[in-house]
Amino acid sequence: MITRSNLAEQLREYQIRSKYDWASVSFLSSTANLTSSSRVDVVISVIWEILILASLVFSAISLYLRYKRLAFVLICITILLLVCLKIMKQVRLARKRKRRMLLPLSM
Repeated sequence: MITRSNLAEQLREYQIRSKYDWASVSFLSSTANLTSSSRVDVVISVIWEILILASLVFSAISLYLRYKRLAFVLICITILLLVCLKIMKQVRLARKRKRRMLLPLSM
């Protein structure tokens, strides 16, 4: 049963979650949407992007030094990181949608 105190608590939590307005930081994502993210989300996405870029750079260096197996392994790791980043982003968006559905439409 929805009570006034529950609604007030949900509204307070919603306002706390949406008070962070960050610029879009993600340059590898197709939908660079971090406008209502917390600092933790921004730091995590930046760390993922640094790992992806580092593995790409190291695979290029290993190709230059003619270590083809190492380059192949690093490219596979990069692809795996990109897939994990995409999955994490989808999970985070699903959680946001679920939290939004908890609030009634009149709010």
